[in-house]
Amino acid sequence: MAEQHVRVSREAPVAVVELARGPNNLLGVRMLTELADAFEELASDPACRAIVLCAEGKHFCAGMNLAAEEAGTAKAEPRPQPEAGSPLYAQAIRLFSAPLPVVAAIQGAAIGGGLGLALAADFRVAADDARLAASFTRLGLHHGFGLTETLPRLVGAQRAARMLYTGEEISGALAAEIGLCDEAVPASGLRARAHDLATAIAGPAPLAVRSVRATLRRELLAALPAAMDREHAEQVRLSRTRDAREGIKAARERRPPVFSGE
Repeated sequence: MAEQHVRVSREAPVAVVELARGPNNLLGVRMLTELADAFEELASDPACRAIVLCAEGKHFCAGMNLAAEEAGTAKAEPRPQPEAGSPLYAQAIRLFSAPLPVVAAIQGAAIGGGLGLALAADFRVAADDARLAASFTRLGLHHGFGLTETLPRLVGAQRAARMLYTGEEISGALAAEIGLCDEAVPASGLRARAHDLATAIAGPAPLAVRSVRATLRRELLAALPAAMDREHAEQVRLSRTRDAREGIKAARERRPPVFSGE
């Protein structure tokens, strides 16, 4: 039997869905498919009213890497998305569309696609010392996972532009100050606080909560397919550039990239 990339535990009314590819929990099609399957299955359980999304190991999710993730390796080696559509983003749409409220518990790094995954949740509780960044431009690539839609909705257009252009990294504490996360807590109490928030969400009438959530997310869900199509097309285009090759090579070699604009 293939090793699971996601673990699910249920203690009504809150389910815990855990990324199980630590320490880095690199994101790929298989992990996202298992996540979307889990979210949809939990939504069919009348006893389940909210989800805590968390991760084993050092990092919540250190980025997207199909090749390294499928091989089970720990080191992130970012690669451009394949040209023939994006199966990864197709699964991301499923994840965003699942009907149960989700609270993400973020420790360590939530970088690139990992930040995109965190922003798919309704709420985010971060460790004070967590590290969050929309880092694609530092690889010479366009942002993905719907970040061009989700990030401005949380922090405003101006702050989002700064994060997306520069790829700057911010702490969990600062993320809470600017609205990227809802709370920042000591790492030792992270999961407990996320579970408390999920339990509070699970308290009111579940059909009403789902209905309100669907209303609040309707514009986002309508906008995401076109946004992800645009993101993917630009990732493919930019993946052919010298800058993308340099950015990816520099990331592998753990050194600053030297971009030429070519």
